Amino acid sequence: MTMNHTRPKKTKHVAEPKRQDHTEPTARGPHFLPLILRAFLPVAALVLGWVGYSILSVEPEEVKSPEAEARTIKTRAVELYTQDFPTTIQTRGVVRAHNEVVLTPQVSGKIIRIPPGFEDGAFFNVGDVLVELDPQDFETAVTVAEAQLARAISTHAQEKTRANQARLNWEDLGYDEEPSDLVLRGPQLREAEANMKSAKAQLAQAERNLARTKVTAPFDGRVRRRTVGLGQSVGPGTPLGTVFAIDFAEVRLPIAGRDMRLLALPDGPEDPPLDVELQDALGESEAVWTAKIIRTEGALDASSLELFAIARISDPFGRQSGQPPLRIGQPVVASIPGRMLKGVFAVPRPAVRQLDQIVLIDPNDMTIQTHQIEEIWSDAEHVIVRDAAIADGALLATTHLVYAPDGSKVEILPDPNEAADSVAALQPAGKSDGKGQVGEAQ
Repeated sequence: MTMNHTRPKKTKHVAEPKRQDHTEPTARGPHFLPLILRAFLPVAALVLGWVGYSILSVEPEEVKSPEAEARTIKTRAVELYTQDFPTTIQTRGVVRAHNEVVLTPQVSGKIIRIPPGFEDGAFFNVGDVLVELDPQDFETAVTVAEAQLARAISTHAQEKTRANQARLNWEDLGYDEEPSDLVLRGPQLREAEANMKSAKAQLAQAERNLARTKVTAPFDGRVRRRTVGLGQSVGPGTPLGTVFAIDFAEVRLPIAGRDMRLLALPDGPEDPPLDVELQDALGESEAVWTAKIIRTEGALDASSLELFAIARISDPFGRQSGQPPLRIGQPVVASIPGRMLKGVFAVPRPAVRQLDQIVLIDPNDMTIQTHQIEEIWSDAEHVIVRDAAIADGALLATTHLVYAPDGSKVEILPDPNEAADSVAALQPAGKSDGKGQVGEAQ
């Protein structure tokens, strides 16, 4: 039996064509959108920037405001004239006592009495007893000294009698030559004379010590401070208190270097004194005291280079003149008349601006001009200048001008004091009605 073996046929797999997927991106599909955005954004930014620049670069139309009217500067003014200006030097000082001492005893002892004249602030006269010490020991010393003197006098009398008797005895013996000093008891007599003189000196010393138990005032004065009390034991040199003389006081006045040339200050006792007026610097009294500068110190102050003048005030406590007292330690303001400055301008100090400038007014066109000045002297109210560029009768602006460029127009305001005087002169006599009006007198 025959078998047919047939080989299986190979089947060919023919690749079927792929079906087109309509969801696959195309050249105009979604994958192309990012490219469009990348290109669009820079262009949009440039366009927006150009639009913004165009809008901002357009200048807005200026609104023409009405032109402001030029404002005229208003000021008060005074006329400047050359004059002879009297100078007065202002300075300050403190009243001090010309003679102030610390009172001390000359002997030791216990204080047994303090009179009322030795209290703080009390007045006393020369010779008044201010402190009295216990005198008992000194009285005993006087008694002993008197007894010693009596014995010395008796011994001297006896020796003198013996010397005379010795000469008579020598003559009775018939000697022709002169007797020696020993025969006439000369040494014994001289010793007795010396003892008598010593006893007299001891008595005088004892009496002086007894008198010194009463401490007396050395001058007319006043007590500044007492430092001891009743019953206190003191010795020579112990401070009892401080006292000062009241016949006159002194003030030490500093004189600046720029003011020295204006004053004729005395240097010695032969130079005439310079008058000074003193006023209370504390404002407690309106009294004016007259003083005289009698001397100056011999050297300038090392720190301030000022010269100190010494002014003397007679009767500072007014015990004779009846004036208010000028107390020790009181600060005062001194006014010293100086030399006359001739041919100068006295510029009011408020009219002087910074950097020593003043504002002058041209009367022709009423414009201002700044002018530099150089002062030669000044006080609290005036600045004194000597300037040939300032015409006599020039107008000076006295109002403080914050902004005043040269050439600005000004208007001169009337002086309120002069206006008030003129109004008062025109108004009839009467009394006010309470509203600033003056009615007729009834």
